[in-house]
Amino acid sequence: MSLDRTIAPDFKIIQTVNLPEPQTHTLDNGIALHVINIGEQPVVRLECIFEAGNWYESETAASYFAVKMLTEGVEGMTSQEISEAFDRLGAFTDLTHTSDRVGIVVYCLSRFLPEVLPLVQKLIRSATFPEKEFQELKNITVQNLKVNREKTAYLATTEFRARLFGAGHPYGQSQSAEEIDALGMDAVRAHYEQFIRDGKFTAVLAGQVTEADVEHVNATLGQNSFDAASGKVSFTASEAYQGEEEIVERPESVQSSIRMGRVLFNRHHPDYFKMLVTNEILGGYFGSRLMKNIREEKGLTYGISSHLVTLRNEGYLMIGTDVKKEFTQQTIDEIKKEIHRLQTEPVGAEELQTVKSFMAGEFAGSLNTAFEVADRRKVLLLDSLPANFFNQYIDRIHATTAEDVMAMANSYLRPEDMVIVIAGGK
Repeated sequence: MSLDRTIAPDFKIIQTVNLPEPQTHTLDNGIALHVINIGEQPVVRLECIFEAGNWYESETAASYFAVKMLTEGVEGMTSQEISEAFDRLGAFTDLTHTSDRVGIVVYCLSRFLPEVLPLVQKLIRSATFPEKEFQELKNITVQNLKVNREKTAYLATTEFRARLFGAGHPYGQSQSAEEIDALGMDAVRAHYEQFIRDGKFTAVLAGQVTEADVEHVNATLGQNSFDAASGKVSFTASEAYQGEEEIVERPESVQSSIRMGRVLFNRHHPDYFKMLVTNEILGGYFGSRLMKNIREEKGLTYGISSHLVTLRNEGYLMIGTDVKKEFTQQTIDEIKKEIHRLQTEPVGAEELQTVKSFMAGEFAGSLNTAFEVADRRKVLLLDSLPANFFNQYIDRIHATTAEDVMAMANSYLRPEDMVIVIAGGK
C-alpha cells in the first residue's frame, strides 16, 4: 500500500487530561510527604523542598551557597566520600536553587532508597561547610560569572529583571563578583541552620513507590525537628521601569540582545489562562507571529520568543531575541507592530484553533512519566493552587476566544507599560 504524503494524517483534538492524584502522608514530625506512585521502571525520585531561596537571605548569595555546600562535607564524611557513597548506590543527586526555594533531589533504584535516605538525612542535618571547599566554590562561581558577563544574552536578561523588580528585589537581583568575594561563611552557615537544618520542608516521592518506602522515609526524614517560623521578608516590585529603554553598551559585540516586557501576575490571576493563549500566539511557539514575521519573513534573527514567567509571588512577560546591531531598532519596531495587530485585529478562527491544539498537545505530552507528573503536582502543592487547576487547563485554553485575546493584548501588551533592555548597543 503506497502512502500519499500530500494528505495530512487524521488527528484528534485533545479535550481533557486527568492528572493522577498524589497520596499525601503526614510524617511523625508533621512534614507532608506527597507520593506520585506511577511508572513502569523500578526508579524513584525523592525531593526535599525548602522555603529558603533569595526571599529569605540576610546577604546576597547566602541561600545559593548554603544549598550548594551541602554535598561538600557532612559529619564524618568528606565531599569525595559523599560522592562515592551515592555512586555506589547508583544514585544521582542535584541541589536546586531559585529565588523562592532550594531543594535536594535524588534519583535511585527503588531498592536502594533505604540506603539513600540516611545520606540525604546527613545533608540536611549535619553539613559541615569546610572552608577550603567553600573558597573553591566561590572561585568557580566567580569564574562562571565572568564568562557569562561576556555574553550579551546574559547581560540583557539580568538587567531586564533588575529593571522590572529592582536590583534589591529577590526576583531582580543577580550575583556579582564583589558580593561573592565579600560573602562570609557565617552568613551562609546561618542561612543553612535556620532554613535548611531547622527548616520545615515538603517531600515529594515519585516513581514506583511502596508502603515500605513511605515507612523508610518516615523513619529517617520524619524524625527531624524544625522551626516553623520562616522569617520571610516582603518585597514590592518596582514600577519605575515603564516606558524606559536601557542600553548596556558592548562596543566589541557584533550583535545585540533584546529583552522587552513587563511585570504581570502568577497562576492565581483570573486572566492567567487567557494570557497564556495570547502569549502563545504572539511568540510562544515556533509558528508564532513573531517567528513568522521577524525570522521567516524579515530574516532578522534565528529565533525570537515571548514567555510568561510565573514565580510564586509575581510573574512577568519577557520577549527576547538576538540580532545584528544594525537590525536592533527594526526588530523592536516589528515586535510593536505584531502587538498592535493583536490589539486591533481579531485572531482568525484557524490560527486560534491551531494554537489551542498545539498547547493542549504540548501539555498532554508533558505528562509521560512519574517525574513529569510530580513536577506538575509540585506547582499545585507549593503555590497553594486548587487541586483541579491542571485538570481544567485544557478546558480553560479551549474556552479562550478571539475577543479574549484582543482584550488581553490591550490590557497587558501595551508597549508604553514595558521596559526595553538592549545589551550590545544599537
